[in-house]
Amino acid sequence: MQVKDMTVNELKVLIRETLEEVLEEFFSDPDEGEEVREEVKQQLLESKKRRQAGVRGIPAEEVYKKLGITHS
Repeated sequence: MQVKDMTVNELKVLIRETLEEVLEEFFSDPDEGEEVREEVKQQLLESKKRRQAGVRGIPAEEVYKKLGITHS
């Protein structure tokens, strides 16, 4: 069936279904169902502890400089 042969409601349904598919692909988690490695868990826990203790990470300006990124 071609679009020119569709009713308005059929076209709306097609658009809605297409939009739902695209949004699901866009917002889906590619790592869903995967396990986090133990070393990554430990790194995240250590990072969380540092943040709770008030230790800040690398300032954004330093990251920009290291990566050679200019920003406004």
